[in-house]
Amino acid sequence: MVAEAVRQLMRRAAAALDAGGVLYAVIGGNAVGEWVGRIDDGMVRNTRDVDILLRRGDLPAADAAMAAAGFVRADVAGIPIYLNGPDGMPSKGIRVILANEKVRETDAVPAPDVTDSERALDFQVVALEGLVRMKLVAHRLKDQVHLRDFLGVGLIDATWPARFPPPLDARLQHVLDTPDG
Repeated sequence: MVAEAVRQLMRRAAAALDAGGVLYAVIGGNAVGEWVGRIDDGMVRNTRDVDILLRRGDLPAADAAMAAAGFVRADVAGIPIYLNGPDGMPSKGIRVILANEKVRETDAVPAPDVTDSERALDFQVVALEGLVRMKLVAHRLKDQVHLRDFLGVGLIDATWPARFPPPLDARLQHVLDTPDG
């Protein structure tokens, strides 16, 4: 099953980074699943990829830790990706977002730091507020769906827009005002 393969890949990468003493946080759909699953595991959506947050200065240590677990680093369109072995495909790799840096120059705010996270059962996960901020910055349809999932299980509410600067506050307010899309 693809969903279980993605979870296993994420856990393998997390174990490698933990073993290497590299600070990281799981982000993206796996982080959304972790947060939503704490409230209602029946509401967790499958995700087809793995995203992690790393500091730029920690990339050499991450490279070594991931290589020890069989991953191979590639840079695709300027984005570090850890491939699942030498024949791994980028679409099935582990995408890295750099902590404290903007993904795109036009982003309202940078990605959170890896310390803006907490321990889940077997991996480090970005804190809820940092994850919501990342979803508001990216603002794709799937990010809006993830925000609606948070709303649906009560992780966010009408008080949350005040936590974010413009235009992120307005984006979240729109999600709150249109819970059915």
